[in-house]
Amino acid sequence: MNHTVHERIRATFADAGCVGWLHARRIDPDADSTHEISMAADDHVVMTSVYKLVLAVAVLRAFADGRLDPAERVEAHPTTLTPGPTGLSLLTDPVALSRRDLVVSMLTASDNAAADLLLGQVGLDAVQTVSADLGLSRTRIVGGTADVHEALRVDMAVHTTREAFDALASPEVDVDVSVYDPALTSATTARDMTTLLAAVWSGEAVTPGWSEFLKTTMARQIWTNRIRSGFPHRGVTVAGKTGTIGIIRNEVAVVHHTGEVPVAVAVFTRAARSEPHLPVVDTAIGTAARIAVTALRSGPVAEFAHQL
Repeated sequence: MNHTVHERIRATFADAGCVGWLHARRIDPDADSTHEISMAADDHVVMTSVYKLVLAVAVLRAFADGRLDPAERVEAHPTTLTPGPTGLSLLTDPVALSRRDLVVSMLTASDNAAADLLLGQVGLDAVQTVSADLGLSRTRIVGGTADVHEALRVDMAVHTTREAFDALASPEVDVDVSVYDPALTSATTARDMTTLLAAVWSGEAVTPGWSEFLKTTMARQIWTNRIRSGFPHRGVTVAGKTGTIGIIRNEVAVVHHTGEVPVAVAVFTRAARSEPHLPVVDTAIGTAARIAVTALRSGPVAEFAHQL
């Protein structure tokens, strides 16, 4: 069966004009290697905003052990915040949010500004400790979104982040930028990310209360055009985190059909085209995830799904 599954996933990526990496596994302590789907799952890939999930675990650990107060309010001044298409950096006036609400904004809207505020408070060492503790041996996080933007401005030889992203999106610009090279930016593997998701869902990553908070928040993510698009029906929860920069489009998520074992799936892609909006690639991420998850589903309803 897996041979056919792999062929269908490869065809999905090829039809969308992208290269893809994927790993899916059942979150089941009794699952073995037959309960996974792997396509170049141990290759290094660019992490993009998927790193915010590791950051979230580090912050929630700091909440749990008292290093950070989740209710303490943090002031945010829009003119000094990391730019982004969502969240705090879109505001005109200063605001104050609790650290807990910064986590919510970071995960649900992929708020770059919220993420960098939290990274500044918990520290990069704490984020790297999460990777080490959870056995994410091929995950390397070298900084936050502001660091990525700075590298992009240098590569593009421009002064502002907006100019850098405009150049990155232009099909007339052919620049080998460091943000596309997993050796030069924060990187991971698809397998490492399903390992992280399994640790969150099993309660290994953070304490039970904060684990539930994290799972609930991930399920409220506003982006539904990638993995969620593969599961539009009722009776299924998709809790995920996307990541995007230029030709890189990713998402990692746990897909849970009611009454069945949850399945963790990580999909990373690199498109051939540089347009800022590539819905065909977004849809391919959802389709590839659906093919992999369907092959791994367990329970009475799953028997029918495998026949579709």
